[in-house]
Amino acid sequence: MPLFNSQQPNDRGTRWWGAAATGVVEVLVLLALGIAVVRYLEWSSDAAQAEFMRATKSSASAPNPSEFSTPVQALKGRAGCDRKG
Repeated sequence: MPLFNSQQPNDRGTRWWGAAATGVVEVLVLLALGIAVVRYLEWSSDAAQAEFMRATKSSASAPNPSEFSTPVQALKGRAGCDRKG
């Protein structure tokens, strides 16, 4: 019964080429994923910054900013919760 290695003597070179090709594909996939993540983060940051700028611009152009704020009332008596026991 012949061994598997002795059936195809030139199989070693093919395995190295296959392993090298697989490694190159893995590196390319990781590179593409990395670029996609960086682009998404840049896009998300730009969108958040634009939303923030719109919010600050609209609040700065409001005629009376104090009309949107809730009044603060002072607490009478002790501050905090009463403890039992």
